[in-house]
Amino acid sequence: MSTDALSPGDLTIRPPGDAPTSAGFMTHSFAVFRRPDLSAHTEVFDEWAVDALGRGDVDALADYRRKAPGASVAHPTAEHFVPLLVAVGAANDPGSATSAIERMVMGNSIRSVQLN
Repeated sequence: MSTDALSPGDLTIRPPGDAPTSAGFMTHSFAVFRRPDLSAHTEVFDEWAVDALGRGDVDALADYRRKAPGASVAHPTAEHFVPLLVAVGAANDPGSATSAIERMVMGNSIRSVQLN
Protein backbone atom coordinates (compact mmCIF):
# COMPACT_ATOMS: atom_id res chain seq x y z
CA MET A 1 0.00 0.00 0.00
CA SER A 2 1.45 3.40 -0.91
CA THR A 3 1.31 6.15 1.71
CA ASP A 4 -0.51 8.52 -0.65
CA ALA A 5 -3.48 6.12 -0.61
CA LEU A 6 -3.88 6.17 3.17
CA SER A 7 -6.84 7.74 4.86
CA PRO A 8 -6.83 8.85 8.53
CA GLY A 9 -8.71 5.68 9.49
CA ASP A 10 -5.83 3.59 8.12
CA LEU A 11 -3.43 5.13 10.61
CA THR A 12 -4.87 3.62 13.76
CA ILE A 13 -2.20 3.25 16.43
CA ARG A 14 -4.36 1.38 18.92
CA PRO A 15 -7.12 -1.21 18.77
CA PRO A 16 -10.72 0.07 18.89
CA GLY A 17 -12.02 0.29 22.44
CA ASP A 18 -8.59 0.77 24.01
CA ALA A 19 -8.11 4.08 25.80
CA PRO A 20 -4.81 5.93 25.80
CA THR A 21 -3.18 6.03 29.21
CA SER A 22 -0.61 8.47 30.49
CA ALA A 23 0.50 8.48 34.10
CA GLY A 24 1.99 11.35 36.01
CA PHE A 25 1.30 14.73 37.53
CA MET A 26 0.03 17.68 35.51
CA THR A 27 2.95 19.69 36.89
CA HIS A 28 6.39 18.48 37.86
CA SER A 29 8.40 21.05 39.79
CA PHE A 30 10.90 20.30 42.50
CA ALA A 31 11.43 24.05 42.87
CA VAL A 32 8.06 24.43 44.61
CA PHE A 33 9.20 21.99 47.31
CA ARG A 34 11.94 24.45 48.25
CA ARG A 35 9.97 27.60 47.47
CA PRO A 36 6.25 27.22 48.13
CA ASP A 37 5.68 30.76 46.82
CA LEU A 38 6.25 29.34 43.32
CA SER A 39 3.06 27.26 43.54
CA ALA A 40 1.16 30.11 41.86
CA HIS A 41 3.05 29.17 38.68
CA THR A 42 2.01 25.53 38.85
CA GLU A 43 -1.59 26.48 39.63
CA VAL A 44 -1.90 28.81 36.64
CA PHE A 45 -0.24 26.20 34.40
CA ASP A 46 -2.72 23.57 35.58
CA GLU A 47 -5.66 25.89 34.84
CA TRP A 48 -4.26 26.66 31.38
CA ALA A 49 -3.73 22.96 30.60
CA VAL A 50 -7.27 22.03 31.67
CA ASP A 51 -8.66 24.75 29.43
CA ALA A 52 -6.48 23.74 26.44
CA LEU A 53 -7.40 20.07 26.93
CA GLY A 54 -11.10 20.92 27.16
CA ARG A 55 -10.90 22.81 23.87
CA GLY A 56 -8.85 20.04 22.26
CA ASP A 57 -6.22 22.67 21.43
CA VAL A 58 -3.45 20.30 20.41
CA ASP A 59 -1.37 23.11 18.89
CA ALA A 60 -1.35 25.10 22.15
CA LEU A 61 -0.50 21.99 24.18
CA ALA A 62 2.39 21.14 21.85
CA ASP A 63 3.68 24.72 22.12
CA TYR A 64 3.20 24.88 25.89
CA ARG A 65 6.72 26.25 26.51
CA ARG A 66 5.72 29.50 24.81
CA LYS A 67 1.95 29.58 25.34
CA ALA A 68 1.36 28.31 28.88
CA PRO A 69 1.74 30.65 31.81
CA GLY A 70 4.07 29.27 34.47
CA ALA A 71 5.55 26.63 32.14
CA SER A 72 9.16 27.28 33.14
CA VAL A 73 8.32 26.46 36.78
CA ALA A 74 5.61 23.83 36.21
CA HIS A 75 7.74 21.87 33.71
CA PRO A 76 11.36 23.03 33.71
CA THR A 77 12.10 20.15 31.30
CA ALA A 78 9.83 18.48 28.74
CA GLU A 79 10.04 14.79 29.62
CA HIS A 80 7.23 14.93 32.20
CA PHE A 81 4.79 16.76 29.90
CA VAL A 82 5.43 14.85 26.67
CA PRO A 83 3.54 11.70 27.82
CA LEU A 84 0.37 13.82 28.02
CA LEU A 85 0.97 14.96 24.44
CA VAL A 86 1.32 11.33 23.33
CA ALA A 87 -1.96 10.41 25.05
CA VAL A 88 -3.71 13.41 23.46
CA GLY A 89 -2.36 12.34 20.06
CA ALA A 90 -3.62 8.80 20.58
CA ALA A 91 -7.09 9.93 21.64
CA ASN A 92 -10.02 9.66 19.25
CA ASP A 93 -11.20 13.05 20.53
CA PRO A 94 -8.45 15.31 21.91
CA GLY A 95 -11.13 17.51 23.50
CA SER A 96 -12.61 14.62 25.49
CA ALA A 97 -10.30 15.00 28.49
CA THR A 98 -11.94 14.63 31.87
CA SER A 99 -10.15 14.92 35.18
CA ALA A 100 -9.98 11.62 37.06
CA ILE A 101 -7.89 13.15 39.86
CA GLU A 102 -7.56 16.86 40.56
CA ARG A 103 -5.77 18.35 43.53
CA MET A 104 -2.61 20.16 44.51
CA VAL A 105 -0.03 18.35 46.64
CA MET A 106 3.16 20.04 47.83
CA GLY A 107 2.72 22.78 45.23
CA ASN A 108 2.20 20.47 42.27
CA SER A 109 -0.99 19.53 40.47
CA ILE A 110 -1.48 15.77 40.63
CA ARG A 111 -4.31 16.05 38.09
CA SER A 112 -4.75 12.97 35.93
CA VAL A 113 -6.93 13.04 32.86
CA GLN A 114 -8.78 10.41 30.90
CA LEU A 115 -9.28 10.72 27.15
CA ASN A 116 -11.58 8.91 24.73
